[in-house]
Amino acid sequence: MTAFTTTEPAFCFRQGTRPLLISMPHVGTHVPPALAARLTDEARQVPDTDWHLERLYDFADELGASVLVATHSRYVIDLNRPPDGASLYPGQSVTGLCPVDTFDDTPLYADPADLPTEAEIAVRREAIWVPYHARLAEELERIRAAHGIAMLWDAHSIRSVLPRFFEGTLPDLNLGTAKGAACDPQLAEQLLAIARADAGHTSVLNGRFTGGYITRHHGQPARGVHAVQLEMTQSSYMQEQLPFDYLPDVAARVQPTVRRMLEAVLAFADGQQP
Repeated sequence: MTAFTTTEPAFCFRQGTRPLLISMPHVGTHVPPALAARLTDEARQVPDTDWHLERLYDFADELGASVLVATHSRYVIDLNRPPDGASLYPGQSVTGLCPVDTFDDTPLYADPADLPTEAEIAVRREAIWVPYHARLAEELERIRAAHGIAMLWDAHSIRSVLPRFFEGTLPDLNLGTAKGAACDPQLAEQLLAIARADAGHTSVLNGRFTGGYITRHHGQPARGVHAVQLEMTQSSYMQEQLPFDYLPDVAARVQPTVRRMLEAVLAFADGQQP
């Protein structure tokens, strides 16, 4: 088996001026060629990507937010999983730190002999996971030092129907705050109220998705760091199947709600600053 290597940086980053960091850990599509050669034809299409989130959040710079964007596919390593690979939802079906199957429960690797070893997983973790999380933590600390508070918004999207993970159709706007541990509860309720005011989209707080590793680990309200995950249905803004096209007219209906939520996050931060 070829040792894992990559020539791509772990992330792209833009520093903002306000106390908000938007993280996009699952938008990356890069798979190093030697690894791609081990994958199935389906897996090489990286179907479980959080497609087009940078375009959906194209107002981030206007808000003054910092933006941290992953470059590698979650099939290389999942940046929203604990570094030891522990399950985020014990007892439920989940994909791992270095996944071996798709969301449809089909194999990623054409030959079972090509599954990543613990040694390879360790190399991937050092090359991609560690730098991403180091930058995330560093930026949150910079923001907190500059503003007295830091707000983290972890941006995700997913197909609206995925029987492996949930029954029926997922609500469109899934807010997660680690069941209240990662964010001020009044802010969380305000965000839910904004989502519910959007009659065209369904919403829930701490439903099927309560926030992954990023939200749970970095959200520490007692230290002045508040974290929220938004898991959106892809049907809210794009085609959920190949070719996974962005649908501007559809996206235009949900984008104002997402922006209002982020404006509320910034207003909360402004109100908390000394």
